[in-house]
Amino acid sequence: MRKIGVLYGMENTFPPALVDKINSLNVEGVVAEHLKVGGVKMAEPSGYRVIVDRISQDIPFYRAYLKNAVLSGTIVLNNPFWWTADDKFFNFALMSKLGVAIPPTVLLPHHTHPPNTTSQSMRNLTFPLNWEEIFDYVGFPAFLKPYDGGGWRDVYKVDNVQELWDAYAKSGQECMTLQRGVNFDDYFRCYCIGRENVHIMRYDPRRPHAERYVLDGPPIDPAMEARVIRDCHTICRTLGYDINTIEFAVEDGIPYAIDFLNPAPDADINSVGQANFDWIINAVAELCIKKALSDEQPRTEFGWARFLNG
Repeated sequence: MRKIGVLYGMENTFPPALVDKINSLNVEGVVAEHLKVGGVKMAEPSGYRVIVDRISQDIPFYRAYLKNAVLSGTIVLNNPFWWTADDKFFNFALMSKLGVAIPPTVLLPHHTHPPNTTSQSMRNLTFPLNWEEIFDYVGFPAFLKPYDGGGWRDVYKVDNVQELWDAYAKSGQECMTLQRGVNFDDYFRCYCIGRENVHIMRYDPRRPHAERYVLDGPPIDPAMEARVIRDCHTICRTLGYDINTIEFAVEDGIPYAIDFLNPAPDADINSVGQANFDWIINAVAELCIKKALSDEQPRTEFGWARFLNG
């Protein structure tokens, strides 16, 4: 029997629906279950052919467990080794080299010294920064956001220098990026599953959280749809994510990818709506079964590695 385990935290709709969907398909030799784990013995097989990871980004114990599982042949969605190493600023830089439209973005030093460091620890840092050069490159409005954050955590929209100073001071020990704001006239949030299957959802981050998925938007222009799908493929195939969401803010006909490190994306029926929920459940279920039945081995190399030497 090839088991599929779902590892999750506070979610109440996606995990049980995924387990039920996989089991309802009655695929011979495949069963899904809610994963259970206690003390983990080193190098011991997990007992699962596939694990869907929805929580290890927040719990180091789970992340270490998943890496141990990979050693014995478990396919983890998404790869815990790359997810551990990844950050949004690197992704922006890499995708800008591959032809995906990215707004001008600057990595900023921590406003406040990280734990167990002093001014001597930062002796290689230029001080003061050349803020005029940064402002000329990024401009206003802009978004100050963690270089590795998610879920709109600690994201600040700043319209001028004073607002930037205030937000930067609040960021404390976080490492932040400053990115040019896109004056968007359209906005898409896209599921990309298996690096191939793309579902485009109209989205409006200016609305209250429960109303952000737009259900009554006009049809998407075919050329825009083709470009967004192409960019989703480029991003997920390069970074190696089998489950991801990518956000595009469209200005003057250009879809700017502004957020695409979401390997445990929102899939709660109460926020994404029934139609989007049904799509993601079906797509992930099909992917899990395909992986479970395959002879594929967990990936030990990252697709982006070839880009690191220029």
